[in-house]
Order: sequence, then C-alpha cells, then structure tokens
Amino acid sequence: MPTSASLNSDNDTFPEYFILTGLSRQSQVRAALFVIFLMLYLATVFGNGLIVILCIMDSRLHTPMYFFLGNLSFIDVCYCTSSVPQILVHCFQEPPTISSNRCLAQMRISLFLGMTECILLAVMAYDRFVAICSPLHYTLIMSPRLCIALAAFSWITSLLLTLIPSFTMKARLCGHNVIHHLSCEIRAVLKLACSDISTNVTFMSGSSVFTLLIPFSFILVTYGRIGLTILRMRSAQGRSKAFSTCGSHLTVVGIFYGTAIAMYTQPQTKAISESDIFVSTFYGVITPMLNPLIYSLRNKDVKAAVYRMMGREMKT
Repeated sequence: MPTSASLNSDNDTFPEYFILTGLSRQSQVRAALFVIFLMLYLATVFGNGLIVILCIMDSRLHTPMYFFLGNLSFIDVCYCTSSVPQILVHCFQEPPTISSNRCLAQMRISLFLGMTECILLAVMAYDRFVAICSPLHYTLIMSPRLCIALAAFSWITSLLLTLIPSFTMKARLCGHNVIHHLSCEIRAVLKLACSDISTNVTFMSGSSVFTLLIPFSFILVTYGRIGLTILRMRSAQGRSKAFSTCGSHLTVVGIFYGTAIAMYTQPQTKAISESDIFVSTFYGVITPMLNPLIYSLRNKDVKAAVYRMMGREMKT
C-alpha cells in the first residue's frame, strides 16, 4: 500500500477541481451503476455496522479476536464511505467533478484506512496464532493492554505513513485535472504529474513492501505454523473449530491482499486501464462488503450474538 505524496498547491499549476471520467458516459449505464453501488454501500454499512455494534454490546464477544474484528469492520465502513457516496453523486453529475481539497482528502483518507487494514490483518493473524498454538497462555499473552497497543500501532503507524510524505514529497500537476478513475486514487492522481515523480514512486514501492508484502508474508508464515498445529490436534471437533475460525480470516486476507497487491505493486505508468479501475473498485467497494458476510456465515459466535440481540436463542 503506497503512501500519499504532497501535490503542489501553486494556483498557476494546481487545478481548482478534478474531473473523474471512470464512469460510463451513457445515462442508462450510470443509472444502473447508481443502483449497484448504492446496494453495495448499504450492505457494507449494515453488515460491518452490525458487527461493530455486536462487538461493543455483547459481553460474550469481548475477546481479543472480536476486538480486532470490530476494528476491521469500523475501518471497512469508513473506507467505503470515503469514496462511494461521491461516486453515487457522480452518477447524475455531468461532468463528474470534485474539488481539489476534497480529492486530496479522499486520497489520503483511503490510503490511511487501507494501510491500517493491511497491518490489522497481520495483527489478527498473530492473535489466531497465539490462540491455537499457545492456548493455555492465550489470555495471559493477549491481555487487554496488548490488544489496545497492537490496534493503536496499526492506526498510528498508518497515520504517520500517510502524513509524513505529504510534507516531504511534492508533485506538480501543471493544471492537469482529468482523472480516468471513479475516485481520487493515488496512482491515478500521480499520472497527472508533469514533474519528476521518481522519488514518489520509489517511496511508494518501499511503503508497499512495508504495508503489503511484509504483513502478507508474516500472515503466510503464521498460518503455516497454525496449520501444522491443527494437524497435530487429536480432537476432530477442535480441528473443525480451528479451521472454521482461521478459514474466515484467510478468506478475507486472500481477497484483500490479492487485489491490493495486484493494484499497488505493478509499475507506475501514465496510462490507466479498465482493469485497473475494476481492481480498484473490487478492492475499495466489494471487499468491505464481503468481510462481514464471510465472518458471520462461518462464525457461530457472531450468529448467536445476532439472535441474542433479537431476543432469541440460536438453534444448535
């Protein structure tokens, strides 16, 4: 996940607004896209919002695993909200425009939330590693203080990686303001630069290693250890429960990191393809919607908490 680069704010070179041309020019297609994005957004907010509420209100979910899951769901709600409402407006705006300040804010907020999720997924993998590989010491190791510290590390590190480059790296746009994308995505914005952005690209590559490849590698190694531990379990019920819990997390990791790595580790070019827009949309809109479905469908604790909230008992 790359970090943001500051853009030159000289009035002679910096546009007052940007035109986003990622949507179709056909009104009927835009109307259909409006319905699709609205449904995805509502499903994302409802599903992730429900998980956040359950993790807060249900005392049986006051565990490290659900503490981190609540953080993940909160990130997904904010991440989707940073871009989708603007896309919905653009479905009925011709031409689709966004002010420069809102564009830069959207770019940095989405980067911040995306990097936070990258690190948080690695933290969640560590939580599952301790729970399965050291179950007798789990409550001692994953203390409330450590859980808060790990969550704070995810948020603060991502914030610093987003803000610091904003004050140290510059990119001049020379008045270019047409972005071939649905939102102000960092790679799409940097394609407008008329100045040398080699430093920006180098820093983006380095930050992608730190926030994508290293956490992803950590998750793979961690789950390799978890898999060996599960295979040694004598209890079939224990293996089934461990596989179910870890399977949900691995599914989320595979979808999230797969699209993120495909989008942010490819070489920076001046042209942007339709596949780039599709991958970015899948990463920023569809993935946050899938996360609560994956966790709730495979997790009996979440389903039981939903039943308790409705005043009913789940049948076993």
